[in-house]
Amino acid sequence: MAQFTSFMDIAMEEARAAAARGEVPVGAVITRNGQVLARAGNRMRECHDPTAHAEMLAIRAACAVLGTGRLIGCDLWVTLEPCPACAGAIAAARLDRLYYAAADPKSGGVAQGPRVFDHPQAHHRPEIYAGLMEAEAAALLKDFFAARRD
Repeated sequence: MAQFTSFMDIAMEEARAAAARGEVPVGAVITRNGQVLARAGNRMRECHDPTAHAEMLAIRAACAVLGTGRLIGCDLWVTLEPCPACAGAIAAARLDRLYYAAADPKSGGVAQGPRVFDHPQAHHRPEIYAGLMEAEAAALLKDFFAARRD
C-alpha cells in the first residue's frame, strides 16, 4: 500500500504568493501518482478575470500538461473549500480526489451552500477530504482580510 503524502504545503506556498500579489490567498495543486502536474494561486485581480481562481488555473494547466480535458487519476489540493463554479469544474474534469484545508461558510460549494457534488445532476463526485492544514489556511485568510480593513 502506498504511503499518503500531502501536497497541501505546496498549495499553502501558492496561497502565500497570491497574498503577496494582493490576491485573496488561495492556492491549489494538482497531482497524479505523487507528482505535481500543476500549481496556481488566485490571479483574479491580476488577470482581470473573475474565473481566475486557483483551482480553475490549476485545472487548466494540468489539462494542458496532459493534453486532455479530463483529469482522471488526478487529485486536487486547495487551501479553501471550492466555490460552486470551481466545484463544477472539478466535476467536469473528473478529478479523483479533492483535498481542501479551510471551510468557506460564505462562498463554499462543497460542504457549504449548494453542495454541488450532492446535487442529483452532478456528473461526478470526487472523494473529498477536508481539514488538512485548516488552521494555517484559515489564519492566512483571516490575516489577509484583517490587513485590508486596517
